[in-house]
Amino acid sequence: MQGGFKIGRIFGINIRIDWSWLFIFALIVLNLSSVFAQQHPGWGTGIQWGAAIGAAVLFFASLLVHEVAHSLVAKSQGIPVRSITMFLFGGVSNIQREPDSPKAEFLITIVGPITSLVIGGVLLMIGSLSVGPLPATTLTSPTDMIGRLNPLSTMLIWVGAVNILLGFFNLIPGFPLDGGRIVRSIFWAITGDLRRSTNWASRIGQLISWAMIISGIAMVFGARIPFFGSGLINGLWLAFIGWFLNSAAIQSYRQVVIRDILEDVPVRHLMRSDPPTVAPNISVSQLIHDYVMKTDEHAFPVMWQDRMAGLVTLDDVRTVPRDAWDARQVRDIMTPADELIVASPEEEAAEALNKLKRRDVRQLPVLRENRLAGMLRRRDIVKWLQLQTSELAT
Repeated sequence: MQGGFKIGRIFGINIRIDWSWLFIFALIVLNLSSVFAQQHPGWGTGIQWGAAIGAAVLFFASLLVHEVAHSLVAKSQGIPVRSITMFLFGGVSNIQREPDSPKAEFLITIVGPITSLVIGGVLLMIGSLSVGPLPATTLTSPTDMIGRLNPLSTMLIWVGAVNILLGFFNLIPGFPLDGGRIVRSIFWAITGDLRRSTNWASRIGQLISWAMIISGIAMVFGARIPFFGSGLINGLWLAFIGWFLNSAAIQSYRQVVIRDILEDVPVRHLMRSDPPTVAPNISVSQLIHDYVMKTDEHAFPVMWQDRMAGLVTLDDVRTVPRDAWDARQVRDIMTPADELIVASPEEEAAEALNKLKRRDVRQLPVLRENRLAGMLRRRDIVKWLQLQTSELAT
């Protein structure tokens, strides 16, 4: 997820907000303000909206704590965590690689649902305590009891109940939900094969996601599904979540297949060892006409006295107005060598691919003893993967 903006840093982990989060936050606030208005007709408009915003903020704060718990356990297992992003469906921890063992996978995963259940239980307890004594008649009338709750207890009890539901929902064995990852860790412990275990967990996840999609469509046409109810909005939402989980299950398995194929494959087997290079003092116009238009390359190492001075790409060229092509030189628009992320010839291709993804670039210079040995391009990796398996095309 590249969109959105950074809001802070917790335990060395960047916290980001995706633009889609703003939509779901506004939707929750709007829905809660309507619900609170029905349950508490005596509240003023300001209190209704204030409680709705407060409950939404508490809810997303609890989701963030859920993801922080995942991330901290991952870091304790020696796995880097780049960031946490809050988006349409809640939050996701950008854990840089798969766990090294079934035990690590289980520990990293189980802490999330446990955190949500603990948060839910604590908030329900505090919310109940903040209510104070109620008349005995409210015990036989839940609606009357809800109507007597103050704004603070209403927010705490709502967020607490939602966290309990979230904790149990995440335990559904639909990969890549937490429950699905727990199932994978069990399969992995039994078989010792991460790829096969991911395949099994992914298929279970796809079955569950299709059940959600079919149930959601049935709800649209009037069927009542236990717990989820019925209706157009609820049905479309359930079907959408099912579709998202199905796509995530397939993508997660593909990532494991890619890692498995590229493991122990050195970069030197995939890199281009004789990439075209350019000098830093040629004009942008010469770069375009003599190199860009005469090759299929998207990037060119910039060489000066047998050393790589930098890298110039098509994106760099696009920043130069056409009337400045003759006046600007390559050195003016290139990325200097000390700012580049590079690979080595003996490095695993899987790690090099991670570098490409992290920087969102198409190629990496490959250096041997600080000298250019070649270029590793995404398309070279894709070609290798296509030669090794047909699973990535399904």
